[in-house]
Formats: sequence, C-alpha cells, structure tokens
Amino acid sequence: MADKFLKSKNGHTLKGPIIFSTETFKDERGLFYESWNMNLFDKEISSNINFVQDNISISNKGVLRGLHYQLNPFSQGKLIRCIKGAIFDVIVDLREESKTFLESASIELSDRDFKQLWIPVGFAHGFLTISNEAIVNYKVDNFWNPKYERSIKWDDKEIKIKWPLKENDIEIPNLSKKDSSGQSILKAKSRGELFK
Repeated sequence: MADKFLKSKNGHTLKGPIIFSTETFKDERGLFYESWNMNLFDKEISSNINFVQDNISISNKGVLRGLHYQLNPFSQGKLIRCIKGAIFDVIVDLREESKTFLESASIELSDRDFKQLWIPVGFAHGFLTISNEAIVNYKVDNFWNPKYERSIKWDDKEIKIKWPLKENDIEIPNLSKKDSSGQSILKAKSRGELFK
C-alpha cells in the first residue's frame, strides 16, 4: 500500500517516487507480511514494471553507498527495502526538465517498519548505514551495466545533502574507491549524463 510521496528538502513533492508500507501480522509465533505484490504495485505507480534483477547489499555502520544511477538505455527503476537494521536513504532528481531538478529527499528505511521506496528512472540513489549492520534488498527493472553506470559525489556542493553523520556517531563515511571518485553534478551535466 502506498502511503505517501516524498518531499524534497525544499518542501516540494517529488513526482514519481513513492513510499510503500505493508500490513504485518504478528503473534507469539513470529511475524508475516507480504513484501511485494505485482498487481498492487503496478496499480499504485500506474505502470507495468518488469523487475529483472534482485540485489542484496550488506553494510556495516558508517558505510555510504552512492549516489548511483545508470544512463539510458540501461536506466533503472528501483524498489528499495531494508530487511535488517536501518539506513538513511537518499534520492536526487536528475531530470533536467523536472520542477524539482537537483533537489534531494531522504527517508529512513528499517526492519522496524518494513517501508519500501520506489525510485523511478531519472533519480540518483544512495544510502548511509546507521545501524551496526544493514541488509538492503533492491529490485531493479533493468540489468546492471558498468559501462552505463555513473556515480555522483556524496557531498556534492550543488546538491548539499545533509547526511546524519554526527547524529549517528559516524565521523567519516566509509566509501568504496568508485564512490570516493564520484563526479560532481556539474561535470555530469556538462557531459550530458543526466536525464531529459
């Protein structure tokens, strides 16, 4: 069930991304919930999505992954959920003709509330692990293609994401080599590596 749209840090509603919540059934035996239902999902986003790949990442506290996206024709829509622990999840609108171009939004995803975030094509995505360990599952509607993959700097001065480092006792985020050398949004724009 979709329960709300994401608002950017500027207070604007981002067109496309949707937060999904699910009903849980808990008793003395444990817990049950439906993590994904194609009919309900397609109805909420008014489209038929064909997920072709499931990815799992396991990250220690302080690991920051992103900001990632793939260019056309290998652009990806992603359905993100945190199945263990908690993450601070961030998206950035890279659609040049969008009213919210270069605006970012964030949400905490965790194993406490089972929320999921649908990120359509045209957004960069990243997250910071804020629990001791986090397992993140994301379904994607196009295959990974390293030739078309791009990474924007996590601390890009034009985007100005407020990552909750101090609030979570993280001194410096732990980045991969690829993410440490991510390009600026201005460089990506000058190279025509954004979305129309």
